[in-house]
Amino acid sequence: MPYSHIGVMGSAAQQTLAAALAALSVEFKLPDGFSPDVVAEVEKVIAGHTLPDLDLTALPFITIDPPASQDLDQAMYLERRGSGYLVHYAIADVPSFVPAGGPLDSETRRRGQTIYTPGNRIPLHPVRLSEGAASLFANDPRSAFVWEIELAADGTQSSAHVRRAAVQSVAKLSYAEAQDMLDAGNAPAAFAGTLALLKEIGTKRIELERARGGASLNVPSQEVDFVDGRYVLQFRPALPIEDWNAQISLLTGMAAAQVMLEGKVGILRTMPAPDGDAVADYRMQTVALGKPWAEGVEYGAYLRTLDPSDPKQLALMHAASTLFRGAGYTPFNGTVPEEVTQAAVAAPYAHATAPLRRLVDRFVLAICAALCSGAEAPPWAVQALDELPDIMSASNQLASKVDRAAIDIVEAALLSHKVGTEFDAVVLAGPRQNGHATKAGAARSAIQIADPAVTGYCEGVLEPGTVVRVKLVTADIAKRTVQFVPAAKAPLLGPGATAAGDPLRAGGQRERLGSGAPDLDKLDPRRS
Repeated sequence: MPYSHIGVMGSAAQQTLAAALAALSVEFKLPDGFSPDVVAEVEKVIAGHTLPDLDLTALPFITIDPPASQDLDQAMYLERRGSGYLVHYAIADVPSFVPAGGPLDSETRRRGQTIYTPGNRIPLHPVRLSEGAASLFANDPRSAFVWEIELAADGTQSSAHVRRAAVQSVAKLSYAEAQDMLDAGNAPAAFAGTLALLKEIGTKRIELERARGGASLNVPSQEVDFVDGRYVLQFRPALPIEDWNAQISLLTGMAAAQVMLEGKVGILRTMPAPDGDAVADYRMQTVALGKPWAEGVEYGAYLRTLDPSDPKQLALMHAASTLFRGAGYTPFNGTVPEEVTQAAVAAPYAHATAPLRRLVDRFVLAICAALCSGAEAPPWAVQALDELPDIMSASNQLASKVDRAAIDIVEAALLSHKVGTEFDAVVLAGPRQNGHATKAGAARSAIQIADPAVTGYCEGVLEPGTVVRVKLVTADIAKRTVQFVPAAKAPLLGPGATAAGDPLRAGGQRERLGSGAPDLDKLDPRRS
């Protein structure tokens, strides 16, 4: 799955699942708190922090986030400007809280990003900063980098610049609250216009994304509960406003990329187009799951036809992460690089909207603000450009490993009461040269079952793309192990066939089987 979005409900808190998830911090040596010198520096900086001279606190910004979020990176205020629009997008002013070369700067470079596990997080910055002084809470004046992006009537960008300013949000909304207010038409006057324009602008930006060949996935959140002695996975379909909100973040990332390209200094988030093998594999899955991807249709256009309320199509949304590979960071100084496009965005793009949770955004914001003011990019930011790709790559790899381990644990929990049960399964991959084998040396193949949508291994050499009958023999939460064997006298169905009684789902296999991690930016608005 592209990003697990998995939470653990309170009723499971004392269960084996919660204990196994908590153990991930130890296994992966995740940081535990912050050193005294970092804490002391943060307290000193907060005590001496002053707001920028430019005062935009009269603008009624709002934040829209998951309900439990406290690290609020982004706030928006939208207004009409002639026949078009003016987007005011405030981003938390993290650079002003992190002295270059100090203990916090060093620690954040060591961490790279906030690491999430179901029900927990290892923050990039101390919460006193990320969920306090720098977070864009409602009714509190805050320092921010404020983007002002002018859009034409059709939603295309006509200009963009960013500068530091004091802002004040008037409301902290959850996605559900914002959607309900918009649908009912009962939003307070202070931000009713922003919500209405968010829908209007977001819809137009989605059409522009489709036209340029970009791709978005609005994957439902998932939550694990413990009911009647067994673990169950509950889904919360994504709301339309989440997609519209993500489009504003993407717009800002594209604007930041353009500012840096024009200034010939900065760092881009780049990704190549899907390779032929990944496309062929995914096309086979779409046929097997009854929603064929027709030749000649752009993959972004196809993905937007998927209905997350249909279990098989939801699985295809998860499996689409196989198309988003090879993402990286491309720094430049003085010369524009040859490759500047992020294929999922289908345009040049930069990470610029989540500095509380991702290291590179801090440097992008500082560079863009300097360039927009006519000044040179700050030396501390330019000097870091060459090392940022390695820092972020290592951090992304760690986040991916933790995420995969969490998914393995959850999948084992979901199957823990089904040992001995038979399932129909899609064969995802046969044995590999590097060893899909048991400790005893028996070959094994990767498979996907339908309900619950879990990937695992089945003993034997199986043909990829076929449907087989398998029996679950192991579902060990502590060891993160799910193991199947062929069911006795089970018929082997042809490629793309679907066995009766168990509609197949093919989501999530590449996070286990492929090399590298999918690009998370387009798959989760929280990480864009």
